[in-house]
Amino acid sequence: MASGRAGTGRSESKSNSAEISSALRLIKGNGIEYVDLQFPDIFGRLQRTTIPAEHFDEDAFHDGFAKLDGSSVAGFTEIFESDMMLFPIAKSARRLPWSPNTVRMLAEVHRGYGKGRFERDPRWIGEKAEEHQKGMGLNSYYGPEPEFFIFDSVDMDVAQPDAGIGYRVHAREAPWERTGSYIVRHKGGYFPAEPIDHMGALRKQMTSVLKNDFGFKIEAVHHEVSTAGQSEINFRYSTLVETADNLTTLKYVVRNVAHANGMLATFMPKPLYGDNGSGLHVHLSLWDKMKNLMYDKDAEYAELSQYGRYAVGGVLKHARALSAIVSPTVNSYHRLIPGFEAPVYIAWSASNRSAVVRIPTYAKAGVPAAKRLEYRAPDPSCNPHVAFSAILMAALDGVKKKIDPGNPVVNENIYHMSPERRRSLGIRELPRSLDEALDELESDKEFLKPVVGPEFLDTYMELKRQECRMIAQHPHPIEFLHYMDA
Repeated sequence: MASGRAGTGRSESKSNSAEISSALRLIKGNGIEYVDLQFPDIFGRLQRTTIPAEHFDEDAFHDGFAKLDGSSVAGFTEIFESDMMLFPIAKSARRLPWSPNTVRMLAEVHRGYGKGRFERDPRWIGEKAEEHQKGMGLNSYYGPEPEFFIFDSVDMDVAQPDAGIGYRVHAREAPWERTGSYIVRHKGGYFPAEPIDHMGALRKQMTSVLKNDFGFKIEAVHHEVSTAGQSEINFRYSTLVETADNLTTLKYVVRNVAHANGMLATFMPKPLYGDNGSGLHVHLSLWDKMKNLMYDKDAEYAELSQYGRYAVGGVLKHARALSAIVSPTVNSYHRLIPGFEAPVYIAWSASNRSAVVRIPTYAKAGVPAAKRLEYRAPDPSCNPHVAFSAILMAALDGVKKKIDPGNPVVNENIYHMSPERRRSLGIRELPRSLDEALDELESDKEFLKPVVGPEFLDTYMELKRQECRMIAQHPHPIEFLHYMDA
């Protein structure tokens, strides 16, 4: 038996024989010495173990590798139940361009001793969501828009947090650097040409790696609104788990390509004061075989079917609870404020970017495949497998219960409405903090239960509560400016 292999009973591998054969050809025939097995943790951050390539054969995909101490991964298991297994996903095998002797594969997480899939594995939650919709005769497709910043560096003084914490962002195109080159002004970064856009060549390098080394179909690449290298790379929509896997891979590639160029890419939602944060707008469509259920050419508004309206109603109804999953950090709520193109108010509209749910109308009438909803609250710090699953369950709850979304907001900027006007339209606000969002999730979690069980949710919420308490205890640097003479 190869070192590290389980020997406790074979698993029904999700990889078929053709995928396994292709992965083994890549591993055995290209000077590969190592295989990195990667999996997302409860928050969506990638974890990794490295296996020497000689331990890989066809049986490895069925036997798995006994290489995971679950008690050492935040939110996974206690120390008395820590033995866990990783099962490689053959179709994800890709050679790493920045480490040519290494193949990277995603992996399923299982409990040890043949006890099956680990219920807090985010990919398992995504798979359960796909099975749930399949039981309803449905398919769903997801198109995320990940935004991120590319900095030259960030100086952080965190050696003695009890004595104070400070930071400084360095970004060559930012107005505070005084580099003698072109600058991108605050809110002035949308679509400039080079040389004002300093990041074009680096984004193209990232895109080439995604296309050529990871098989992505890229749809658009551009500078985003903020200064300091804010960027966006959009890839083709797909099914829930595949899109979540792809988004996880994109973040991995973006960070590594930036690092190889001596720079730092961050998916932090709001790293800069006074400029837009980074969002992750998620496009969702629901299908019955080959028919897009969101589309109705005779619908009175935006060609959105009654089925689609119910889906919108479900997302709006559960938007405050969803916030704890799709906007999952304390920093997320620095982004969700008026005036920075991030949604604050729970309403829907076509084209109107001040609403949390938008019905895009780029395509002209009569294009059924393009009809979808765009949920604008998520940001790229979320766990995509869990976030997409939660959004799906909210939409399906709306369909099941025929939740009407109310009237769309037409020809009005919700940010500029008076409080009285918003109240008259029944427009609620998203939570203003992660603590508030967790309270909402605690009281509105029934719609998630078919796919996001208490094993995951209770652990997730407790760890997020701890995160809130820890950050709340640290004075913010700006507080000294405002309160030192109090």
